[in-house]
Amino acid sequence: MDVSQLLDASRRSYLGARARAPLGHRLAGCRYLGSGKVRDLYALDARHLLFVTSDRISAFDVVMDAGVPDKGRLLTHIAAWWFEQTRRLIDNHLVSTSVDDLPRASAEERALLRGRIMIVRRTAPTPVEWVVRGHLAGSGYKAYRETGRLFEHALPPGLTSGSPLPEPLLTPTTKSEGHDLPLDQAQARELVGAEVFERARRAALELFAGAARELEKRGILLADTKFEFGLLEGRLLLIDEVLTPDSSRFWPLAGHTPGRPQESWDKQILRDHLETLDWNKQPPPPPLPAALLERLRARYLELCLALTGGPPAGL
Repeated sequence: MDVSQLLDASRRSYLGARARAPLGHRLAGCRYLGSGKVRDLYALDARHLLFVTSDRISAFDVVMDAGVPDKGRLLTHIAAWWFEQTRRLIDNHLVSTSVDDLPRASAEERALLRGRIMIVRRTAPTPVEWVVRGHLAGSGYKAYRETGRLFEHALPPGLTSGSPLPEPLLTPTTKSEGHDLPLDQAQARELVGAEVFERARRAALELFAGAARELEKRGILLADTKFEFGLLEGRLLLIDEVLTPDSSRFWPLAGHTPGRPQESWDKQILRDHLETLDWNKQPPPPPLPAALLERLRARYLELCLALTGGPPAGL
């Protein structure tokens, strides 16, 4: 597939199929390093990396074969907005989201990548995902149903799905391309060291509290999210992406009622659909209806506009 064909395909779903790769993993002036569930990673130089955010979407740690149109641009725009908003609390790795800062890229490559890239500083990532929960949902609610606790945290009886927690709680996990596993805070402290753990713990809780306040102004409830941190010359930086529909649960504040299914601005829509299927949550993934992909796109776009006030570049 040549570049012109890729450009045309990107209007529907950039790298929608898992097997497809951006520009065949060849990008002028960059060295391809690998791919995660959503992002493709390139080395720019000794100090900088390039993240390219695709339209791929995953659930239950399985990447779907079909992508959500424009998802990569929407995620990049949302993450960049949050990186700017949170810089007062903690510095981050973002340098630029402009394709003009890829001087060796061709015009076709820039058109394909517009709105999808983050040029970032290289850091040493901590081997922990710093999950903060303000409400019971997902694996947290499952743990509470089974044990009466939120992993290591004691909780009062009588809570249900969607119940607010007494306070936001940190429930760290391993960082893996497979299934992330819950860690207690002592295990996370052992993995990263006491000083880094305390800095990251404090930053994660402060970031969650600040984001929750900002979202409430827009009528949105932040149920839970995950943060990632890296070290650069001894400083802790916020890295990866932040507070997007891929890494967070966003619910409407108006009419929120615990114990009922929550309307959402995130990929819970996909999880709910998959739960109705006879699928063992292992590859290969089931096909997704076009209407579901468009619904996901619409919800991601709604959140993007509510937060940032405008669409991403290239949309």
